[in-house]
Amino acid sequence: MKQLLYSFLIALFCSYYTFAQEIDTIPFNLKDMEIKLKRNPLPSRLGPLIFEPVTLPANLVQAKINYWKTKATVTINVNQASFSNNWKGGGVNSIAIGGLVNHKAEYSKESYSYTSEVILQYGKVKNKDQLQKKTSDRIYWDNKAAIQLSKNWYFFASLSFESQFDKGFSYSKDAQGNEQAKLLSRFMAPGYITESLGFEYKPSKAFSTRIGTGTARQTFVLDTTIYKTNPNNFGVKKGHQFRNELAFQVVSNFEKEIVKNTVLKSKYNIFIPYDDLKNISHRLDLSVLSKINRFMNVSLTGVILYDKNMDMKVQASQALALGLVFAFPR
Repeated sequence: MKQLLYSFLIALFCSYYTFAQEIDTIPFNLKDMEIKLKRNPLPSRLGPLIFEPVTLPANLVQAKINYWKTKATVTINVNQASFSNNWKGGGVNSIAIGGLVNHKAEYSKESYSYTSEVILQYGKVKNKDQLQKKTSDRIYWDNKAAIQLSKNWYFFASLSFESQFDKGFSYSKDAQGNEQAKLLSRFMAPGYITESLGFEYKPSKAFSTRIGTGTARQTFVLDTTIYKTNPNNFGVKKGHQFRNELAFQVVSNFEKEIVKNTVLKSKYNIFIPYDDLKNISHRLDLSVLSKINRFMNVSLTGVILYDKNMDMKVQASQALALGLVFAFPR
């Protein structure tokens, strides 16, 4: 029975395979059939292409180029100390406050540039049973216009003003131990206005040097009694209020972030009068400003000054301060 079933299946498969081969090899006469192919929409041959201009509406962008860069910082420093009457460690009650405003504006367009910088600084300290004393006092305003001559050289003209806000005193004690103050200076006694023409070398943003071959400086001592307590009278003849000098001047500036959040800034000024080449004055301003956070910083500043019209010896000042700082723009 099984053999008969197997024989039937084999015969059925062979007959199907033979039928499939016969169907697959049936010829078709395509010539007699009217078969139409769809036409290709793309041209088989390219003709000349004609381009016509298309006018598009212009959309104007409302943007203006700002050639000004401004930066301003306001610093406030406050120090205070107090002791009880039975404090055995010693000390004196005191309070000190100081402020600094520094504003700088720069304009630059093509080969022309203009820079204006204002520095206003004032500070005072008051110790118990003592007179008030200044810790800092300065007004400084510098303006410079320049035309670029080459990659690193400029022709410049500058105008600067310098004086102080308040009276300046030296202090001593009399025979009874009482503190006495002697007037040394005040606003516009002295005051300086300096005009300069020359060439500036500026190889980088961090460093620049002005060489003022044509420089004039006017010294003002509007208080004609200052000479009684300050014999040098800042180089102005006694009883006079004004002195004019023609000189050669070099001003070098350096400002750079030496480490992260710490900026070193220095300015050196040498002034050589043409009528007295031996009477050279020098001034070096140094400051290190370290940012603690967004609103606090610590600063170390110092000034070294040598000017025979003030004193025959080198003068120096130094200050260390921790305070609040506000910078604009942020």
